[in-house]
Amino acid sequence: DHQMLMMETLKRVAPRHGLQALLHEKPFAGVNGSGKHNNWSMATDTGVNLLDPQDETHTNTQFLVFLCAVIRAIDLHADLLRASIAAAGNDHRLGANEAPPAIISIFLGDMLSDILDQVEKGLPKRTLRGGTIDLGATSLPQIPRHSGDRNRTSPFAFTGNKFEFRAVGSTATIAFPNTILNTIVAESLDWMATELEKAAGRNPTPAKLQSAALGVLQKVIKTHKRVIFDGDGYSAEWHQEAARRGLPIMQDSVSAFPVLKARKVADLFKKYGVLSKSELESRHHIVVEKWVKQVSIEAEMMITIGRTQILPASIAHQALLADAVASTEAAGVECPGTKAALKEFVEFVRSFRDALVALEKSMAHDDADPGKHAIYIRDQVRPAMGALRVAGDLLENHVAADLWPLPTYRELLVLK
Repeated sequence: DHQMLMMETLKRVAPRHGLQALLHEKPFAGVNGSGKHNNWSMATDTGVNLLDPQDETHTNTQFLVFLCAVIRAIDLHADLLRASIAAAGNDHRLGANEAPPAIISIFLGDMLSDILDQVEKGLPKRTLRGGTIDLGATSLPQIPRHSGDRNRTSPFAFTGNKFEFRAVGSTATIAFPNTILNTIVAESLDWMATELEKAAGRNPTPAKLQSAALGVLQKVIKTHKRVIFDGDGYSAEWHQEAARRGLPIMQDSVSAFPVLKARKVADLFKKYGVLSKSELESRHHIVVEKWVKQVSIEAEMMITIGRTQILPASIAHQALLADAVASTEAAGVECPGTKAALKEFVEFVRSFRDALVALEKSMAHDDADPGKHAIYIRDQVRPAMGALRVAGDLLENHVAADLWPLPTYRELLVLK
């Protein structure tokens, strides 16, 4: 349904500017780390890939126009794209374990970044070549080296002739992110076509059209190049740099959800007849309520596991230590080391019990407004869950293996 909506939208936009090129999405739910990636490309209705740079990319004005339309769209609506992937599970995934950070940026690679730099300064003159890969054996053929690479730390990476949106969670459908991608790029193509028509005038010559395209490209690059980043997205320096550039930084879903209710988003979807204001509000309500329920279930499960499994096992271990101290001293032998270990462990158990009680108390809160409830869970419940997890990890490292009721991290990481 999402795809059909966007195809109808683009059919309305394209003829307005004499553009017969339609967006064509290729949803591909391939496994990528702990989530999935979505290969997203644009093609004409006859199958011509509009994101194919070809060999002499610096002369391929059509490709550069469509590429810059995507760059403009991602920069203008990075917050909306971030909101499209907001989910309880993705809060744990983004920025770790081969998943990109929660900051939306675009990776282009050396070749495309160099061409855009040339365009910004004037007419591009060259296309970087990747060279060849030396396999170390003369009997093997030379393999061409691509001038870019698949940056695993970028949420939106150009990979040869398409973009790879790598921030979608493993349990999420790609329908809504694709709907947003198609809508924002449709708006960007609409804007660029209008700018090209203004600059080129009626019945433009090829030279005038080329000059108009160069002017529009330069304008887009200068305004929106802040969203392009080819470095390490995991680094602390990038977070600082992204903040300096003014990119939206939403580390958790609760910070991203309100974007779905923003006026600019409602106007965008209304303009292209994709979603009404009430439909957007419904989606916002559903995703927030889902997030609240998922995190609440996780918290309740933590309480259950802590009270019925970890705490009893810890008390059993504490009893063993106490029996060891009592029996050793009853035999007339001092055991200061064991007694110190007992006192330390008793403190560990107390800390765990206190954290368990604190989480239980935090769960007593309720709010009829899902948005306010989500903020409370983010600010109160999740920190309490984190404190209980720390206390539980400490006990895991001290309770006897035959008493510990759950698989340990070591057992989870090492196959037996």
